Amino acid sequence: MSLGDEPGYPDTGHTRTRLPGSDPYGGASRRGGRSSSRSLVTVVGVVVLLIAAIAFANRGGDGNSSSATGDASGSGGGPTTSSTAASGTKPVETKSNEGIPTGFAHTSQGAQSAAANYAVTLGSTGMFNKDYRHQIVASLYTSTAANQLQSAMDSAYSANFLSKMGLDATGNPPQGSTFVSRTVPVGTTAEQYSDSSAKIAVWYMGLIGMSGNSSTNPVTTTWKTWTFDLQWTGGDWKIRADTQTDGPAPVPGDDQAATSDEISKAVEQYGGFTYAR
Repeated sequence: MSLGDEPGYPDTGHTRTRLPGSDPYGGASRRGGRSSSRSLVTVVGVVVLLIAAIAFANRGGDGNSSSATGDASGSGGGPTTSSTAASGTKPVETKSNEGIPTGFAHTSQGAQSAAANYAVTLGSTGMFNKDYRHQIVASLYTSTAANQLQSAMDSAYSANFLSKMGLDATGNPPQGSTFVSRTVPVGTTAEQYSDSSAKIAVWYMGLIGMSGNSSTNPVTTTWKTWTFDLQWTGGDWKIRADTQTDGPAPVPGDDQAATSDEISKAVEQYGGFTYAR
């Protein structure tokens, strides 16, 4: 996940100023992201980096998005009104034991729905708990990809890594603090589609950080495009490989940063979406 002096934000030539008291848990540089190749080996890196967790822990600090359902029309090349309207298609009603939506339609829209929801799940705090992470990977990836991911991801999410994130060995934050990790899809597009496979790009905003009065890593935002190579298998869409690119990121606004307490309350009050598209 990434922001100018905070990498990833456009160079507008303006100086960003934080108002006194607007950032109670200190300034922090934003995290940069990386992309992987399409091989299963580098998929490991992509999943781990999907929320730029490693870069965040180390404190080191494009895909083009188009309409999901509407094609450009007219000489101006603008999107049709249907491109941003609700589809009206009834969402899936079944979920796995882990609460992950399943049974997506065997259509282009179904593949887009799967990709958006998979991005939400893979960007959640559940990825930092070993048992739940195993369930997530086994549910979302093809069996071949999942078998090659599990042990490598366990090594990546080591106790030392979790400690750098401010979490204990089981992925829990300190008492009085709230660990935030969310992927918020903004839009999807089907770059390729057939009855057996699909290549879906998800443009999303990410939230990651530790909310707490003693936190030195406040919750920050990043913008990325996450592309999934999906395979139709076992009556559902499964991830075969995935890659990520930075942006497109909008110009940051002038909103005053919330306090740590406000962020913690918002995370508790507003539950994440379980179905997208």
